[in-house]
Order: sequence, then C-alpha cells, then structure tokens
Amino acid sequence: MRTVFLLLMTFILSSCESAQPIQDEQKRLIDQEITASNTFKIVKKGEIIYEHTQNSGKLGDKDITNETIFPIWSMSKPITTVAMMILYDQKGFELSDNVSKYLPEFENMMCKKDSVIQPCKNQIKIIDLLTHRSGFGYYNDVYGENSFIGKPSPLYKYMNTYVYDDLNEFSLAVSKQPLEFEPGQHYFYGLNQDILGRLIEVITGKSFYEYLKDNLLEPLEMSDTKFHLTLEERERFQPLFINKIPNTPMNPSTNSLKGFTNELDQLSYLETNKAYMGSGGMVSTMSDYSNFCQMLVDEGVFKGKKILSKESFNLMLEKHTEPFPNENEPYLFPDMPGHYFAFNFSVLENVDVDNTGAPAGVYGWSGYHNTHFWVDPENDLYGLFMSRSREFSFGIPMNLKRVFYNQFNKQ
Repeated sequence: MRTVFLLLMTFILSSCESAQPIQDEQKRLIDQEITASNTFKIVKKGEIIYEHTQNSGKLGDKDITNETIFPIWSMSKPITTVAMMILYDQKGFELSDNVSKYLPEFENMMCKKDSVIQPCKNQIKIIDLLTHRSGFGYYNDVYGENSFIGKPSPLYKYMNTYVYDDLNEFSLAVSKQPLEFEPGQHYFYGLNQDILGRLIEVITGKSFYEYLKDNLLEPLEMSDTKFHLTLEERERFQPLFINKIPNTPMNPSTNSLKGFTNELDQLSYLETNKAYMGSGGMVSTMSDYSNFCQMLVDEGVFKGKKILSKESFNLMLEKHTEPFPNENEPYLFPDMPGHYFAFNFSVLENVDVDNTGAPAGVYGWSGYHNTHFWVDPENDLYGLFMSRSREFSFGIPMNLKRVFYNQFNKQ
C-alpha cells in the first residue's frame, strides 16, 4: 500500500515537473556513501507534491518506514526556539533580560581575551542565547577556516546526557566555562538552547520536556518527538551509517571508520534521564517533524490552532548576524553563503551567492546525523529530509534544493 502511495505522490510532482532528478539525487547520496537509506518529502499548500524513500538494501542498514525514529540532533534547536517564543507570548520573560535574573550561576561570567581569561564586562541576555551570540560554542576557534575542523572544546562534553542527571546540574557546570568573547559580540554556534531549556524550567516551574509536551508537541500531534527511547522504540531507531574518511575537511586526522552501528548514539536516551538537551537531544519521525514544518509554513498556526503569535513568529526570523563572508564575524559557517542568522534559523538573503534557485526568505536548519529541512514562505512549501549518517554535510540540502527548484521554477 505504501508503495502505491509513494508512486502516487511522485506522479503528482511529475504532472508539472520531473520527479526523477530528485530521486536520482537521493540515490546518488547512497551510491557515493554520503548517506545510507534516506527519505525526502516536499509539501506545498498542505499537500504532498513529492515523497520518496530510497533504501540502500545494505547489510546492517534498515529500511525506512513511516514508523522509523531518527535522532534529529540540532533540529531540536528550532523546537526549543519556538517553545521560548511561546513562553514569550505568555509574558514569561523579556528578550533583553539578563540570563542571571533567572539563573544566578551566569551572573559573574569569565571571558577569553587575547589568551587571557578575565571577568566579562557584559551580562548574557536571553536574546544572546536565541541568536548564538552568548559566547558559548561547541568547538574551538575553527569556523574561520572551515566548519567543524579541530579538536572539540571542553564545551562539547556538556551536551552528554550520560554525564548529567538534569538541566540544573548541567547549567551549574557549564556556567563555569569561560566565554569565547564578550556576550553579544559575535555569532558562535553552540549549546545555547540547552541553557534555554533550563530557563524554561525555572520560569515555568515545569520540566523542559513537560512544558514542550503541553505547549508544542501535543498541540502539534508530535507524539514520537521526545528525549528518550523505550525498548520498543529502540527497535524503530534507525542505525547510524558512518563513513569517516581520513585527511578530509571533516576529518583532518588519519583515522577512518566505515559501516553501520547501533553503538554510537552519543546520548543515552534513557527514560530516567532528565537532562533534556534542547540543542540536540531529541528524536523524531518524518510525520512528527512534518507537523512542525507545516506550523512554520502557516506562520505559527496548526490545523486552525494558534501555536505562536504572528509577532513572535516574525521576531524569530529577524536578522541578527550578517551573511558569510563577513570580516566582523569570524565564526560563521562558510558552507552557507548568502544566509543571515536569526533566532537559530539560517535565512536566505543573497540568492545569487546561494545559487540553488530558492527564493529569498527561505529558512531552515539541519541536524548532525543529516536531517535537514527548509521552509519557503514565498511558495507556501517546505522540504524535509531524514537519514542517519555521518559525516555531516550542508551539501545535502543545498543539492536537494538545487535539483528541486530547477524543476519547480520551470512551471
């Protein structure tokens, strides 16, 4: 039955464009061992115009179905961001509030400057966390040359749920880490949404996960989006395909690793763990995350229910960091030219530099194991891609956009 459905969806796209180039691109990702099995859909005006799953059939891989669960890693960040804006609508805080107003452990932060660690002159504000301008990162000074090159900084350990029992314990630990620079000075991608999760707990008196369920996940019918996995759900969890090639930008070492595994989760996903990491700790399904994307397409509304005010929705997409290249922003992703950064989302501004055929205003984000989405407000559509593979590549969504819009723009 699913095969017939997929053929029908492919036919819908084929009636005005050719779906074959998109399917070919999904197959290329497998053939070139960029991903293993992968699935991709495009929804326009609430109707699926393309949906195709490309399974690899390789030993150790698992066919993707409607029930497959993926770790979405940094695609947790947009969920956390929306949750914060819901709380903003509820008058829970002001964007200009100092984080230390709610989390006093962040009051007397230390900053790095010219190889010296000294007291910061400025306080971290909530808006600094939302825009990745707090001074917290994940990695050392690596973005200026190429993203994700270099040894992990001490901050990388803080997102490990094997280490912390809850977000309070995490917050107390991470507040002792010196900032890379004065708060608000630069964009520096990092664990900011983990701190936002703790903020939500303190402001609301609920656990971060409880607040998410009550205000976002249940209203969006996202029952498979969570921070833990039961034994039954483990059976639905997609295995990781890893292809760590030595002497490449993503892996400048001589170490290599290739194959399928269920042993490199990096997060515990234990039901007993309460360290709900809003920057990368969630799992989800295509169906669940599709509902989240549709809510974004509909500007904060889902099935007629208001999730987010129009004011807060617009605030999320305002520009806070100029696109790469920018001499004043040494830590931008060089893989995303032409995109400015808003509240976590990357937003396309310069279409000529981007060169995918997507219109200005397209925004989205990605996850470490190659889950990707984008929202196209001009055309009332979104694209959603899921796989579970390393190493990570921004090239996946860029090429999918390029293939899709090449067909779409011919209409």
